[in-house]
Amino acid sequence: MLPWKRLLRSVSALLMAAAVATVPAATAHAESSSSGWNDWTCKPSAAHPRPVVLVHGTFGNSVDNWLGLAPYLTARGYCVFSLDYGQLPGVPFFHGLGPIDKSAEQLDAYVDRVLAATGAAEADLVGHSQGGMMPRYYLKFLGGAAEVNALVGIAPDNHGTTLGGLTRLLPYFPGAEDLLSMNTPGLADQIAGSAFLAKLNQGGDTVPGVRYTVIATKYDEVVTPYSSGWLQGPDVRNVLLQNLCAVDLSEHLAIGLFDRIVFHEVANALDPAHATPSTCASVFS
Repeated sequence: MLPWKRLLRSVSALLMAAAVATVPAATAHAESSSSGWNDWTCKPSAAHPRPVVLVHGTFGNSVDNWLGLAPYLTARGYCVFSLDYGQLPGVPFFHGLGPIDKSAEQLDAYVDRVLAATGAAEADLVGHSQGGMMPRYYLKFLGGAAEVNALVGIAPDNHGTTLGGLTRLLPYFPGAEDLLSMNTPGLADQIAGSAFLAKLNQGGDTVPGVRYTVIATKYDEVVTPYSSGWLQGPDVRNVLLQNLCAVDLSEHLAIGLFDRIVFHEVANALDPAHATPSTCASVFS
């Protein structure tokens, strides 16, 4: 076997090791309920009548991805829930690696559970990275448009990523894409030009009846180019973080993990009737 093939077989392990260095240490899932979210007794209020389902990104999980945003939203009176999806056998904590169409089925089942528990007719979805893109499959192909009012994507890869051009090298290594698809199909599905993305975006980016918000950062080093996250269609709002605060340097992880300007803009998207301008001062909101 050629040396590059042996290296490629371990690409998932290498990426996971990198994730350990950049994502907060995995936390017991019990922490989420004790911090105010994933409270299955929560009933939406008149002010916030829809539960919010948080959808983590690749290598994320239902707790670590949301240690900033989930408490932010619960403190503002939302019923907030988060799920794990896209698990691979024998890989704990780091999820979002399975086939994305199957992950969308997991989201479908989870939203059904949330709606049944809360008594709400619809939910709002907020996702980071893959978690901002994957729900579109649920909305478009699994009947999610009847159950969802709004989708907010934080640095989503709606039209795929080149990872700074690295994915363009794959055709020069015969079998490379097949190995990637075999080991981590959730990663392969996100490569610009993949069969999954072609199906997802065929016939338009959006479906009727759902409001879409995309929040991107020009310093994104994972979703490249960052503009691949933009959506086109009715009821779409594309927001560049640096247009809200020019000195905000958040990149792909920071924009979802702890950027309070982004959190403020998420709250605006969830409740546009009471939105206030997001500025650099929103870090104190």
